[in-house]
Amino acid sequence: MEAHNVLAKAGFRVISAGTGSAVRLPGPSIDKPNIYTFGTPYDDMYNDLKNKDARLYTANGLLQMLDRNRNIKLAPEKWQETKTIVDVVITCEERCFDAVCDDLLARGGDSNRSVHVVNVEIKDNHEEALIAGKAILDLATAIESADDIDEEMEQILQGQQEKHPHAILHSVAFY
Repeated sequence: MEAHNVLAKAGFRVISAGTGSAVRLPGPSIDKPNIYTFGTPYDDMYNDLKNKDARLYTANGLLQMLDRNRNIKLAPEKWQETKTIVDVVITCEERCFDAVCDDLLARGGDSNRSVHVVNVEIKDNHEEALIAGKAILDLATAIESADDIDEEMEQILQGQQEKHPHAILHSVAFY
C-alpha cells in the first residue's frame, strides 16, 4: 500500500489489490492472525484491532499502517475480482506475481491486449516498503516515459535493477 500511496501522490492512476483468499494481518501470535474478508473497510479493521489490543497493535505498527491505508482508499480489493484493464501490473511478492499471471492466463486473453506484469520483490515490513515505494515510483516513471513499453521494457527493467537492490521478475500476459 506504500507504493500505492507514493504513486498516487506522484499523479499516477493506481489501483491496488490483494491476491489471497482473505486479508491476513498479524495477530497476538503467529498462529492467530487477524483475518478479514476483502471489502472490509480499513476503518473497521483499525477499530477492531484498537479494541482488541491497542498497545500491541500500536507497538507492531499495524494501527499506523491501517490509519495510512484508510486515508488512501476505503477497503482492500481482491485482484481476481477486478475488471479494470491496465497496461502494467506491479506486484511486490513472487507469490502475488504468480497469482496475477495465473489469473490473467485463466481469463483467456480474448481481448488480445497485452499487460506487463512486473514483480519488485520486497520484504513485508515498514522500512522496506518505504524504500521500495521510491523504487517503484522510479520504475513507473520510466515506464510512463517510454515511447513503446513493449520495445523498451527490458531496458527499463535493466536500468531499474542497476539502481535498486530489489530482485525483479517480468512477464507479458493478455486480457
